[in-house]
Amino acid sequence: MSPSTRERRPAPPKHETELYPPIRDFLVSLGYTVRSEVRGCDIAATREEDELVVIEMKRRFSTDLLIQAVERQRLTDSVYVALPQSAIPTGRAGRARWQGMQRLLKRLELGLLLVSDENSVSVLLHPIVCERRRAGRARRALLREVAGRSGDYNVGGSTRQRICTAYREAALFIACCLERHGTMRPRDLRALGADARTQAILSKNYYGWFERIDRGVYALKPQGQAALAEYPELAARFRHALSEREAGHAGEGHLPSQSDA
Repeated sequence: MSPSTRERRPAPPKHETELYPPIRDFLVSLGYTVRSEVRGCDIAATREEDELVVIEMKRRFSTDLLIQAVERQRLTDSVYVALPQSAIPTGRAGRARWQGMQRLLKRLELGLLLVSDENSVSVLLHPIVCERRRAGRARRALLREVAGRSGDYNVGGSTRQRICTAYREAALFIACCLERHGTMRPRDLRALGADARTQAILSKNYYGWFERIDRGVYALKPQGQAALAEYPELAARFRHALSEREAGHAGEGHLPSQSDA
């Protein structure tokens, strides 16, 4: 076949983050709650009470991908690796290598998702469910983190962006309250729907957003105001929840117990 008639191979994605939107939409269509960048996992998805799926994404098949995926099996049996269609080797030798890659995934009891050039997702392999020792504490922490986030404000596969954890969400809600009402006590913040550990969040001041101006009285520092500008979607949601609460409606500001930062 001449170069002019040879089928052009699609360019691989430049970033892993390009794989996240189609995978997220695919999982949501199956009834999962999807969160990205959860305690080291690219994607964590939950359904019903205790069903947990973890997905690790890479632009290419690699040893690092396998190491990450096998490590995630300490949390759940349902671990998938996700690759773009461009990761499939071509040619006779490439086809043999691709078959070998799938055999290796089967041997490791891992699932395989493939993202097409049109951003559709197909399941090529399902993970094999087996009895293995679980890291129960780490699994519970991951499930708490998924449940503690009010929405998905990260992009799976991110390496340089700051992750919005459930703990950060709780601190941002407190910042919104202080922005709106000025100085407040922890009990007054909890009455507005702040996290049960508001006192610890304020006293530890992990992000440097808060200032204690008197015994048990806190105010928002300029750094906290700047943090609200970094997360406009969350800040707008929390401000709206506070406005609704003040108007006498059921607000959406309550956040369940959060995981540690």
